[in-house]
Amino acid sequence: MRKRVFLVMAACTLAGRAQTGGTKIGIINIQDAIIRTEEGQKTAKSLQDKYAPRQTQLERSKRELDDLQAQLSKGRNTMSEDARNLLIRQIDQKNKALTRDNEDATAEFQQEEGKLINAIGQKMMSVIDKYAKEKGYAIILDISSPQSPVLYAVNTVDITNDIVTLYDKSQGGGSTATPAAAPSASAPAPAVRPPVTRPPLAVPKTAPAKPPATPARP
Repeated sequence: MRKRVFLVMAACTLAGRAQTGGTKIGIINIQDAIIRTEEGQKTAKSLQDKYAPRQTQLERSKRELDDLQAQLSKGRNTMSEDARNLLIRQIDQKNKALTRDNEDATAEFQQEEGKLINAIGQKMMSVIDKYAKEKGYAIILDISSPQSPVLYAVNTVDITNDIVTLYDKSQGGGSTATPAAAPSASAPAPAVRPPVTRPPLAVPKTAPAKPPATPARP
């Protein structure tokens, strides 16, 4: 909480200095920008297609587990003790296997997604850098994080739409335009950094929810 208050105070101080000194400030939701680019949409689709067979298999395993649990619930009082114990062991084994497969698929999906999104973010930085220099921005703040110190900003300082359009053009999408040049080695690093944690993509979860716990032994 104290860190949040400090960030807000720092942002307010920075804004005050900017207004006094004529410094131009912009904001961007970089995660939203990445998702909305043509490359971001293609990345989402390719990941969805790649992991669709895994998702289908996990859903099939979940249905098989549900069938076994329904069978146990229905026949608990009529089947023999040996048959009941055998069914309980099968449920337990299938439950553990499904949980393991679910966790593995989710981890693999998130790792690959993070790499692809960070690759887009790195390329987007050159677009942001070029745009900021051409438009005279001294500071650009990323508001995609919940910890962003920006509490309020007018729409006119939001450059997200402009960056999405310029990025698509720089990658050959949309109308033809000169690609945004990468910043030179001697140029100072831009203030905004692409996200390094897993940004959300418009892709459904790869795996179903964790299956219900195995019924207790009677």
